[in-house]
Amino acid sequence: MTRTRQCLLQIYLLLLPLCDLAAIPARPPELQSLPDFRRLVKQNEAAVVNISSTQVFSKQNSTRKSSLPELPGKENPYLEFFKRFFQERPELPGDRQSNSLGSGFIISTDGFILTNAHVARDANKIIVRLSDQRERPAKVIGVDELTDVAVLKIDGENLQTVRIGDSDTLEVGEWVLAIGSPFGLERTATQGIVSAVGRNLPSGNYVPFIQSDVAVNPGSSGGPLFNLRGEVVGINSQIYSSTGGYMGLSFAIPIKLAMQVIEQLKATGEVTRGWLGVLLQPVNNDMAEAFKLDRPRGALIAQILQNSPAASAGFKPGDIILRYSGELVEDSSQLPRMIGGTPIGKTVMISTLRYGEQLEIKATIARLETVEESVTTMEEHNDPRLNITVADLSNEQHRILNEGEQGVLVTSIEEGPAANAGLYPDDIIMELDHNFIKSASQFIELAKELPKGKAIPLWVKRENESLYLAVRLPN
Repeated sequence: MTRTRQCLLQIYLLLLPLCDLAAIPARPPELQSLPDFRRLVKQNEAAVVNISSTQVFSKQNSTRKSSLPELPGKENPYLEFFKRFFQERPELPGDRQSNSLGSGFIISTDGFILTNAHVARDANKIIVRLSDQRERPAKVIGVDELTDVAVLKIDGENLQTVRIGDSDTLEVGEWVLAIGSPFGLERTATQGIVSAVGRNLPSGNYVPFIQSDVAVNPGSSGGPLFNLRGEVVGINSQIYSSTGGYMGLSFAIPIKLAMQVIEQLKATGEVTRGWLGVLLQPVNNDMAEAFKLDRPRGALIAQILQNSPAASAGFKPGDIILRYSGELVEDSSQLPRMIGGTPIGKTVMISTLRYGEQLEIKATIARLETVEESVTTMEEHNDPRLNITVADLSNEQHRILNEGEQGVLVTSIEEGPAANAGLYPDDIIMELDHNFIKSASQFIELAKELPKGKAIPLWVKRENESLYLAVRLPN
């Protein structure tokens, strides 16, 4: 073999491995973009604490609650395990002591800690365990039940803190990470994505929850929810569960809202909110048609509370609030947060739809305070079109109505348009198709004139609260 051929062979053998490497496919871009949470955890785990609270209570209140509220689901055989592990204690005579676990995170170097209200409330003693296993007694600075936020204080200096982010910039699909103490297992990290933002839950009218699929379990309450920049964007607060444990739905309080609450709690120990004095309900398709609205939107006023700013301003049941202080109201769940965030004594302009006519009403917002909220019937009248039986109100039933209100009592109901609309026995019908009801006989006459195939508004009082239903007669 000539020297030239030997050189060519050597070059070929050197290039052959490179050709084999070129045949191996490159890492897919979607895998290259997967987050690495290791640095984020190392930078923040020392600022996350375990909270142990002790309550002393009488035998009558013997069952303590889980450290993580649950939205109700179906019963599950595993639920008994969680109850034994976290909730129930054997009966003992006299007063008893109960311990519960939660999580929190340090927001200042001198020892202010943020957690959930349900972790800290009614506690006789709170112990905070730091990441280096040191334990410090904690003082409750303030608790706000409506947002489920609490501020604690421990003695300390140069403590490691978290960085606060902007929850308003969160987007669905964004990666998030939680650190907490589920079942007392400290510094547990779980990851997922933001599933929804601005989620309204029955337990939180003043909180636009962040929904995620981050695994959160009892004991994780009050722990931080981080974005990929290592900033806290939420406080883990609730789960949806039928077992007592994580089922893919967890909810966090936006940190922006929590920080606003914290400032008030640190300054005065309490949170003040605006109050208009209305009970609201959502507007669905039938309601939109019944109230001559182009599409479902706004907040329908079902009831005006007595001696409230709404009563003084001239609002009426059946008004639909479309704008509040210039801001669109697309859903009734938005309005309590808008009103609650309004400074006390401020006068706001509220755009309202009343019987198809747009009105501008000024109202001066007051301070939200705690509002405290045997049947004999007369001759019954049956309406075959709606398939219900109604009767005039007794004197006792009249007393549960506000001044000037009247109506008829639903004594029985069969399958038909009224039942389909959601009407129940013992409901008091106060208005039919914008006509105030004064007697059972008048109601029957009005029902005879109802058009077919069209949604008609029905104003109802149910257990001291008012709501609107939309009834539709079949063609």
